[in-house]
Amino acid sequence: MSSSIEREQQYYMQVSRRLPVVLVRGEGVRVWDEDGKAYLDLVAGIATSILGHGHPKLVEAIREQAGRLVHVSNLYYSQPQIELARLLVENSCCQRVFFGNSGAEANEGAIKVARKWGRVKRGGAYEVITVEDSFHGRTLATLAATGQAKFHKPFEPMPAGFVNVPFNDIAAVKAATNERTAAVLIEVVQGESGVHPARVDYVQALRRWCDEQGLLFMLDEVQTGMGRTGKFFGYEHFGVEPDVIAMAKGLAGGVPIGAVLVTDKANVFDYGDHGSTFGGNPLACAAGVATMKVLRAEGLVENSAVVGRYFLGKLEELQARQPAIAEVRGLGLMLALDTKEERANDIVLAALRRGLILNATGPRTVRMVPPLVLSKSDVDEAVAIIEAAIAEVSQS
Repeated sequence: MSSSIEREQQYYMQVSRRLPVVLVRGEGVRVWDEDGKAYLDLVAGIATSILGHGHPKLVEAIREQAGRLVHVSNLYYSQPQIELARLLVENSCCQRVFFGNSGAEANEGAIKVARKWGRVKRGGAYEVITVEDSFHGRTLATLAATGQAKFHKPFEPMPAGFVNVPFNDIAAVKAATNERTAAVLIEVVQGESGVHPARVDYVQALRRWCDEQGLLFMLDEVQTGMGRTGKFFGYEHFGVEPDVIAMAKGLAGGVPIGAVLVTDKANVFDYGDHGSTFGGNPLACAAGVATMKVLRAEGLVENSAVVGRYFLGKLEELQARQPAIAEVRGLGLMLALDTKEERANDIVLAALRRGLILNATGPRTVRMVPPLVLSKSDVDEAVAIIEAAIAEVSQS
C-alpha cells in the first residue's frame, strides 16, 4: 500500500471510498500517479476541471493573481469579482450574482432567496419543491432538498421546508403546491443519480406553473453549467429561462467557487441578508474570469456538443455489441451507461488498471464527465478501454 494512502487512513476522516491511486500532476485530459502511470481522466474532478489539467491560461491567471492579492473579504470591492460577475450576467438570463465557495453554498443561497421571496411576495411561504433522485449538496439544508433518502438517514431529522416529488411529473408538482410553497428547484440533467435529463415539456410546464402561481423557478446548474451539456447553461436546451441559478464546479476551472445568479424579479436580498468571508475572493474570481475567456476563445462549449454527440454514438455502438450494457445516455460531455448487473464499481476498477478514470454513481451506473477539451481520438481510446473492462468483468 502507498505510504500516502496509509497516512490518509490514519489522519483523514473516512468519509470517501477513494480509488486506490494517488494523483500528483495533470496535463490536458491526463493525470499521473505517484508511480508515474498516466490515466485518461473522464471524471475531471467531478465535472470541475473543464479546461483540463494545467491549462496555461488558467495557470497564468492564478499565478499572477496570487502574486498580487489572494484575499481581502467582501468588506471591499474586488476587480476580479466584479469582472466575473459581469461575464456571468452577460452570458445568462440573470442580472445579479453572489459568490460563495461551492455548489452546496450556491444552492443554500438559492434556498435563502426562495425563503425571502416567500416572506415578501407570498405571505410567509417557505417550502421548496424538489424532485426524487436529485442532488443539491452536503449541508443540512441542501441534503434536505436532495431527493435521495440514503443521504438523509445518518442526519435525521432533516430541516423542514422541502417537499420531494417524482421527477418529470408536472402533475406531482401541481399537487404539492399550496400556500406554503415559495419555489421549485430542479436539475435539468440529474448528475449524481447517473445523468438523467428532464423532458422538455416537463421543464416548460414547470416554468408556466411557477409563473401562474407566483413561485420562483430555480435551477441547480452546478454540474450542467459552464458548457458541460453543449450549451453554456443546461436550461438553453429547454426553451425556458429560470429566476434563480446555482453554479459551481467548472466555474473557475478547479479553483473552489460557487455562485447564485438571480433575475431582477428574484433580487430580494437586502444588506446583511447574506454573506461569505471567502466567497468570490480575488484568486477564485481571477481563475473564473480566465476560465470563462478560455471557454469562448477555444470554442469549448461547441466542442462539448460535437465530441459529446460523438461519444454518445460510440457508446451506443458499444451497447449494440456488448450485452452487459442496459442503457447509455448523455447530453454534451455528460454521459452515463447502465449495466444489467451490479458491476459498475468493478468496471471502474478494471478501467483504472488500464489507465482510464471513470466514476460509479450507483451499483449499475458508470458516469463520464470529462474535461471539455476532450477530443474524438480521446473518446476512441476511452471506449476501447471501457469495452475491455466490461469484457473482463463479464468473464469474472
